[in-house]
Amino acid sequence: MPAASIQLDGISKTYPGGHTALHGIDLTAAAGEFLVLVGPSGCGKSTLLRLIAGLEAPTSGRIVLDGVDVTAWTPQARDLAMVFQSYALYPHMTVRENLAYGLRVRRLSRAAIDERVARVAEALGIAPLLDRRPAQLSGGERQRVALGRAMVREPRAFLLDEPLSNLDPALRAHARAELRQLHQRLGSTIVYVTHDQEEAMTLGTRIAVMRKGRIEQLAPPLAIYDRPANTFVARFIGAPAMNLLPASLLGIDASPGDCVGIRPHDVELGPGGALEGRVQLVEPRGHDYLVHIQLDVTGAPTIVAVTHTPPPGERVFPQFRRDRLHAFTADGRRAEQ
Repeated sequence: MPAASIQLDGISKTYPGGHTALHGIDLTAAAGEFLVLVGPSGCGKSTLLRLIAGLEAPTSGRIVLDGVDVTAWTPQARDLAMVFQSYALYPHMTVRENLAYGLRVRRLSRAAIDERVARVAEALGIAPLLDRRPAQLSGGERQRVALGRAMVREPRAFLLDEPLSNLDPALRAHARAELRQLHQRLGSTIVYVTHDQEEAMTLGTRIAVMRKGRIEQLAPPLAIYDRPANTFVARFIGAPAMNLLPASLLGIDASPGDCVGIRPHDVELGPGGALEGRVQLVEPRGHDYLVHIQLDVTGAPTIVAVTHTPPPGERVFPQFRRDRLHAFTADGRRAEQ
């Protein structure tokens, strides 16, 4: 089935007791797009995914698939495949039986089921695992089986709710690469939820950064990194986080805003300069060092620099690349530069 477009018009969700999880969300995932919803816990991203799937109903607004209003449709009628964090594989079934289960429920022929299972198992590299049970699989293998169970259905779109969060860091990085390659091969529409900004940056064709039930910025990954819409996005996207400092404390009169931001990779430790500070902590990371510096300016926060060599001593002179400064207004919005 061709990839589906997903459109949300004014979606709000308020629970009994008065808690509003989503505030008038307008969002469209184009057919074939890999759209990532990212934000801290409680921002509403998983709630939004459940509304798209039909597992919950919005308080107001419309959900539209390929131009058709499906707000009142059941999850089965929407034909969207959802993969949860827990994978939810049937422990008493083999991988082959797990993959085939949904197709048997739909009463497909044995030949059609066998063909789809074989094709998906080959695409995901799990063909040698078809006769094993979930307890005999690694975390990465279980993750691929969960994706495969969704893929054999040939759904209109995939909804993935933190499917890699149970994996260790090395396996998670490998699974991210596999998932991106899978999307390139299938061309399917994917809406993906994560709280991990690195995962969002590496996977998404576009990212929706969420906070408190609202979308703070929607853009391609590099656009969000290079031009964050506000100080929340500036601090949330990027590791280590952007340094934010009051412009007045640093004597930066060329800034159009009240606050300036500088990414740690754009802070240089020179032999001298107008700013001076004391090194509080050095974190070796193998390929570079994170240097935490307390500036000799009353009221200035600690800043972080990324360097490829250790700091020259306890006293350093941070220098900011003026062409890499980000300016923000007093209320946190990006200032025009």
